[in-house]
Amino acid sequence: MGKEDIVIEIDSGSGFCFGVVNAINKAEQELRLSVPLYCLGDIVHNGLEVKRLAALGLQTIDHETMRSLRKVKVLLRAHGEPPSTYRLAKENGITVIDASCPVVLMLQKRIRTAYEKNPDTQIVIYGKNGHAEVLGLVGQTDGKAIVVDGEGDLYKIDFSRPVTLFSQTTKSVEGFNALVERIKECMAEGVEFCYFDTICRQVANRIPHIRSFAARFDVILFVSGAKSSNGKVLLGQCRAVNPHTHLVSEVEDIDKRWIEDVQSIGICGATSTPKWLMEEVAMRVRQLLS
Repeated sequence: MGKEDIVIEIDSGSGFCFGVVNAINKAEQELRLSVPLYCLGDIVHNGLEVKRLAALGLQTIDHETMRSLRKVKVLLRAHGEPPSTYRLAKENGITVIDASCPVVLMLQKRIRTAYEKNPDTQIVIYGKNGHAEVLGLVGQTDGKAIVVDGEGDLYKIDFSRPVTLFSQTTKSVEGFNALVERIKECMAEGVEFCYFDTICRQVANRIPHIRSFAARFDVILFVSGAKSSNGKVLLGQCRAVNPHTHLVSEVEDIDKRWIEDVQSIGICGATSTPKWLMEEVAMRVRQLLS
């Protein structure tokens, strides 16, 4: 087989999820009207996409910087924000461009309702402590929600009191189900335990798809930014079925030795990976093979 016969395929199921597409579309729309536009945190956990939008006039800020701004436009990314951010915007005369993912907003509302309905219940969130989405979820409970990222965090819960469990939208279904079973075992007899699988299926369904995709190729180039939590999960899934999986954050990361003496190369990525970057990776692979 000649180099021209090597199969190079980009996974059609990889790339931005709806929430990220919506946020980027809103940013581009606002940037066409006026600049600068401020974004509270990286609009997506992909450094190259952040740089692309920065060139158009999108300035990334943190919460501390936002406190000093007055009468500007600030975009809230797909991860969502706690109520305190909206209060600050109102106090400072800031126009909010709300690009929070509808799935996240719905989850925030459910957590807020559960918290207000029964103050005695411990609200527990299965998620990554400090993650932008999780901070927004915890904010719905006036900061009282308990964040657990696995069995190692269960010491935070008082199992003699009622527990209501939710999940960060991008966590794994398997991890959530395992946590539910473990909490059931720990709950004191007769104490109420309610749990709600609030994982976004557009994200969760990528796991079986990407495992199937990765198993079809000699080599997998997984394209993702280092900050992406979803990227770390999906990269692990690829490596579980194909040990010849390599992480690529930008085209310069590609090592020619990875793609020597192979017949097929699959290119895939996270929900925060832009299609244009996967296409650039494919183009670079073709150059290295020529």
